[in-house]
Amino acid sequence: MAVELKDLTKRSENYSQWYNELVIKADLAEQSAVRGCMVIKPYGYAIWEKIQRQLDDMFKETGHVNAYFPLLIPKSFLSREAEHVEGFAKECAVVTHHRLKNAPDGSGVIVDPEAKLEEELIIRPTSETIIWNTYKNWINSYRDLPILCNQWANVMRWEMRTRLFLRTAEFLWQEGHTAHATREEAEEEAVRMLNVYAEFAEKYMAVPVVKGVKSANERFAGALDTYTIEAMMQDGKALQSGTSHFLGQNFAKAFDVQFVNKENKMEYVWATSWGVSTRLMGALIMTHSDDNGLVLPPHLAPIQVVIVPIYKNAEMLQKIDEKVAGIVAKLKSMGISVKYDNADNKRPGFKFADYELKGVPVRLVMGGRDLENNTMEVMRRDTLEKETRSCDGIEEYVKDLLEEIQTNIYQKALDYRNAHITKVDSYDEFKEKIEEGGFILAHWDGTTETEEKIKEDTKATIRCIPFETFLDDDKEPGVCIVTGKPSACRALFARSY
Repeated sequence: MAVELKDLTKRSENYSQWYNELVIKADLAEQSAVRGCMVIKPYGYAIWEKIQRQLDDMFKETGHVNAYFPLLIPKSFLSREAEHVEGFAKECAVVTHHRLKNAPDGSGVIVDPEAKLEEELIIRPTSETIIWNTYKNWINSYRDLPILCNQWANVMRWEMRTRLFLRTAEFLWQEGHTAHATREEAEEEAVRMLNVYAEFAEKYMAVPVVKGVKSANERFAGALDTYTIEAMMQDGKALQSGTSHFLGQNFAKAFDVQFVNKENKMEYVWATSWGVSTRLMGALIMTHSDDNGLVLPPHLAPIQVVIVPIYKNAEMLQKIDEKVAGIVAKLKSMGISVKYDNADNKRPGFKFADYELKGVPVRLVMGGRDLENNTMEVMRRDTLEKETRSCDGIEEYVKDLLEEIQTNIYQKALDYRNAHITKVDSYDEFKEKIEEGGFILAHWDGTTETEEKIKEDTKATIRCIPFETFLDDDKEPGVCIVTGKPSACRALFARSY
């Protein structure tokens, strides 16, 4: 068992502090000079690139193409869809001038009062408005549909209480925006993309998620339905990890996007939007990592295998280099990302601790005796177990081990989540259980008033109405735990990030 990092707060002592420290110590990100904004460091960005690359492939497999739309949105665009602007008004950053000038007293630069914009521009909090203004030029007939566009971009939403990756004023994301000829097509698209997110979360991030539909209160501003995937972190809180929205014809009507249908009649277009962000990095960290640092799923780890030599002199190092070169080449030929760290500026013990902290799934070590015996020490990051293996066939063994680690950390997270889903039938029990963390399945009368009372009393929100069944009576009617009024099925409640 590796020695726990003395200077990393334990999860059991202060989970929030553990997370904040781990993001910094593992070289993922740091605070920037701009309040509320982060610098994503190379190692953190390498993980995001793997997330991005895999998702991008999955989007393209479902027929989507990438485009790019402006960062700046005319203020008047946000006024066209009332619910949408209300949802984002308090988070918008506004550009009012287009020029700076030197201060008369030589103290620096000032905003040139003569350079006031005729119309203020909003730094995009999301792109529905600018995109639907554009789609108006692209769509005339049903033959122009569907449009299946995705954008990889940054967005800005003012946040007062920020936390690296989980909630920052500026963050990276993708946003899909699609246009369809029928309601049915748009609804199918919204659900299809939610399923893509769920598959990605479970297959690549090794994060089990609950798929469901949001309550009206938690719905995206301007949507008719919002679908979500909800993940459980190790402290029992929920993290919304991806959303997909059926927008109906709201934005088409706001921007007058009509088309001639097959019956030669004018009709408004049907829309969806969907997105995930760098918040997924937070989900990855909080679902799997431990008191020794990151635990990364092999499918997304920038370095899947690290090899460290232990040697007494330059001659021994040269022999280990020669032996390891063939192993590195074969691992790379199998599509495995591997790093051979024979740098002489850090001791092996430091390297071990550093790669453990950074969550590298497999560590191989070769010393003088290993060289003589044609063996290597293998350590897996998920369990910290070590074993000595022959170099013969070690590449195949490592390949299988990476898949075993991927499966193991998913199963561990799934078992944890399932053990922390509780059914309750009274409000008193709800209040008691919510203090323990985890997901609670309870009947709710469907009203915003009751939902807000529960949130005010307990800080718990409805994460979704789940599509899947966890207990025998999830989908059976019952009575609301607060009001005693009829309830169609159980909702999933939790405290959340």
